[in-house]
Amino acid sequence: MDQPGKGDKSYAGLFAKKDILLTVIISLSYLLISKILIGYKPEQLVLVLIFNALFYLSFSTRKFISGFSVFIIFWIIFDYMKAFPNYLYNTVHIESLYNAEKNLFGIQVSGQQLTPNEFWQRNTRTWLDLLSGFFYLCWVPVPLFFAAYLFFSKRRQQFIYFALTFLFVNLLGFVGYYVYPAAPPWYVQLYGFQFQSHTPGNTAGLHRFDDFFHAGIFQALYAKSSNVFAAMPSLHSAYNMIVLYYGIKNRMGIINVFFAAVVVGIWFAAVYSGHHYVLDVLGGIVCAVIGMFVFQKWVVPNRWFQRVVVEKFVRD
Repeated sequence: MDQPGKGDKSYAGLFAKKDILLTVIISLSYLLISKILIGYKPEQLVLVLIFNALFYLSFSTRKFISGFSVFIIFWIIFDYMKAFPNYLYNTVHIESLYNAEKNLFGIQVSGQQLTPNEFWQRNTRTWLDLLSGFFYLCWVPVPLFFAAYLFFSKRRQQFIYFALTFLFVNLLGFVGYYVYPAAPPWYVQLYGFQFQSHTPGNTAGLHRFDDFFHAGIFQALYAKSSNVFAAMPSLHSAYNMIVLYYGIKNRMGIINVFFAAVVVGIWFAAVYSGHHYVLDVLGGIVCAVIGMFVFQKWVVPNRWFQRVVVEKFVRD
């Protein structure tokens, strides 16, 4: 942690007037906009307090929270999607997606063609329930822990590349949600092909994980779902592909085997649990590949990006 009076940065420099004004404006604007769009929630104030505490605690924690603001921005955008449901802007695809899944990936069982979701719904296993739950719980924590590792191991350049790629892939996925609103498999199982706009989030097959441990982990997560008609693309299937890509780039050795297992495990769990079709998973894979390719091909080589963003962040 930075000590007062050491180096070329004084402790008083933490409280420069321009920084105080900026953080106050950002904090109050966030709380006001949140109140207007989705209503006030206690976690919004907690987020503001944590951000400001780390911003003013030391120059090291300021660097940390500034970098991780990329993930905060992702969370805020995702949360604000509640105010702009995608079904208001385009027709929700329910039956057409279901039929496409059945035609392309259907499984014949006793003369009946089933989607992979329907097949697994008839062939659940406790060990698969637990494994799927474990993998699904990795979808955000693993990227966050990986980002923290890059930051604290002084791989700041790789950290900023990873964080911004993560945000860019999410933005691509969010665009997909609005261009092609789609119902998940569990929606068809519960409601058929009729559109019901105010359908609440659902744990689907992940309830078996909750039931086994007598916990409400997934129940709590999906109760806060921003939009149930956001199955295509599956961003669950994209996140840890980004982790694996940067894990390989940073030569992380055996840990990349774990990252690869998480990637494949989430793909399987998405289908097994009834949260996504195979087509959704493929959409997430394509989204991740496009996002990583565009970022590496056009953003990283950009001189302005290197000078204004990367060099400024990497510099201590």
